[in-house]
Amino acid sequence: MIAKMLLPLLGGTPAVWNTCMLFFQAVLLCGYAYALLVSRWPLKRQLIVQLAMLGVAFISLPIGLSSSWVNSVPPSEDPSLWLLLCLGASVGLPFFIISSNSPLLQKWFSRTKGNSAKDPYFLYAASNAGSLLALLAYPIVLEPYFTLRTQSRVWTVFYAVLVLLIAVTCVFLRNTDQQQIENVSVLPDERLSVGRRLRWLLLAFAPSSLMLGVTNYITTDIASVPLLWIIPLALYLLTMVFAFSRRKFFSVRFGELIVPGATIVLLVLYLGESAVYGSRVLILLHLAYFFFAALMCHSQLAEDRPGPQHLAQFYVWLSLGGVLGGIFNAIIAPMLFRAVIEYPLAILLSCLLLPGLKAGANGLKERRLDFALPALIGAITAGLAWFAHSIAPVKMNASVFAVALPLAVAYPLRRRPLRFALSLGAVVLAAALITGASHTTLHAERNFFGVLRVLGDPNRDLHSFMHGSTVHGRQNIAPGRRCEALSYFHREGPLGRIFTEFRQSRPEDLNIGIIGLGTGATISYARPHERWTFYEINPAVVSIAKSPQYFSYLSECAAAPVEIVLGDARLKLRDARDQSYDLIVLDAFSSDSIPVHLMTQQALDLYLSKLSPGGLLVFHISNRNLDLTGVVADLAKSRELSGLSMLDLKPSIGKDPSHWVVLARNSSDYGALANDKDAKPLISTGSQDVWTDDFSNILSVFKWRKTGTH
Repeated sequence: MIAKMLLPLLGGTPAVWNTCMLFFQAVLLCGYAYALLVSRWPLKRQLIVQLAMLGVAFISLPIGLSSSWVNSVPPSEDPSLWLLLCLGASVGLPFFIISSNSPLLQKWFSRTKGNSAKDPYFLYAASNAGSLLALLAYPIVLEPYFTLRTQSRVWTVFYAVLVLLIAVTCVFLRNTDQQQIENVSVLPDERLSVGRRLRWLLLAFAPSSLMLGVTNYITTDIASVPLLWIIPLALYLLTMVFAFSRRKFFSVRFGELIVPGATIVLLVLYLGESAVYGSRVLILLHLAYFFFAALMCHSQLAEDRPGPQHLAQFYVWLSLGGVLGGIFNAIIAPMLFRAVIEYPLAILLSCLLLPGLKAGANGLKERRLDFALPALIGAITAGLAWFAHSIAPVKMNASVFAVALPLAVAYPLRRRPLRFALSLGAVVLAAALITGASHTTLHAERNFFGVLRVLGDPNRDLHSFMHGSTVHGRQNIAPGRRCEALSYFHREGPLGRIFTEFRQSRPEDLNIGIIGLGTGATISYARPHERWTFYEINPAVVSIAKSPQYFSYLSECAAAPVEIVLGDARLKLRDARDQSYDLIVLDAFSSDSIPVHLMTQQALDLYLSKLSPGGLLVFHISNRNLDLTGVVADLAKSRELSGLSMLDLKPSIGKDPSHWVVLARNSSDYGALANDKDAKPLISTGSQDVWTDDFSNILSVFKWRKTGTH
């Protein structure tokens, strides 16, 4: 809820969600640490202090952003610090105190005469079940029917109910015989070794890192499906429910049997470069593996839980592991790795945490084998991989064979986690070195906004620009053909005809604004005496588009002056002069993860304020998973605009299918475009509410049957 409030201010970058996730993990740790401190006080003081803190949190409710925070958004520099401070001021206090409730309530329960008081950890399963229910309910029940303001008010009401229930609990405990409570569950002292605490840390770190890693991998390298991140988080919570519930659905032994074999299958697919085949099946396999690996780790945590006297400390270590997993994936990994390397690393760590025999149980000889056998398996992999990529005629099958055989050899080592994990690591490293040396990747870069790659095709003299698994443009690098607009921007496609027919009755000195740079292919439509301005949020995209060795549209094909404005388009467009653009093209939607804040009524009002009389507003809405036609149609209807839908489903050499929507204040502004063969009137069905900064409904625009283009 708070992240949706912040998106219009900070742009549609996934980093907003990642930073929010990291913030809540860190505050959860602080809440658990506070609970550990408070749990050492006399019971009466605990009750009073907790009720007082719950009451103080009301000063932050209902949740919202004040005008001072809205006006203090940094215009250009990295907003991460501002975002963390804003989160702390708006939701920090209520979430902090709520996060401390779980360990404190469990601690209080352990000091009663309840039948389960000596083992209150099943309440942790109930807590995670509540989180799971809320996570699934938000996009299905809350988001489609309530505005953000209403959501915040409803949340405040439920918070008040929670405080009331805890107050009743405190009264009950206060009126109970205190001596009886203090003595009912006195347990013998249990010593917690440093090694045991560190194992808790690793068992919590691995699922946290694995959850973020698999989310990033399947949404970046397999299929960029909106809301797909909900599924790994839901599975993560579900494993917590299963592991800590009183009724055991899965045993630690079950995970020990499933995870090694599942790891072998997963790595064969991952290293065999088969991610482009059967994406739905691959997603299911990766999610299934994550579920069993996380369940194995969480089950070991539940099995090794200490007595109630150490309950709060146990949760602190568990939360610390989760925070460190978030920090590693959200902050450290993007700085260290060009690809999503943290995912296979988390897989290897999960194998290292298998509940097998201890490495080195039989002395120095066994310790040497722990390293010698993985080195041998790595050498075998390197040889097979070199053969597969240099000699074998069928690259796909050969790649799978090159990693499948060494991984099969490593499988019998699963009873020794260190040896097994190192062997798998050797296979991953050897395969990566060989495939990396022979791959057609010309450039790979990773930053705050994701993974970007430039791929070369020597057989067709073609360079492709990829953001994860999504094509963001192509260029033919053969002499004499470099200024041909390709992919969605082809001259025979809708955009080419939009430019041609728009100019027929226009002056030569047009002012054109493009939201989204990509390869810079649209500049091939520029003419002398025009002015072109690109708005691009990702500095890495600007750097790649300006590099002639990758793409030369900007350096060779610009017949008009070009200005590139770095930053979120909605924030930067405010600085432009009113009614200054004759044509605004929004190309921020060619990726499957759409920036919702650019498709709201408030965003449309901004575009119209910058559009000259008679100007056109063009949306590129090609998408594999979402049909955005209705969203744009409802926006147009809300402002009494005329619209044309131009859908091109006929691919050809150099041209990809694409979908464009053109909006105008009056139908007469279209000129010759109204008679285009692919242009159809844009009609609003009125079946959904208009998207605003306060409301959007992603589920309503999903292509449940895959009939669209990308």
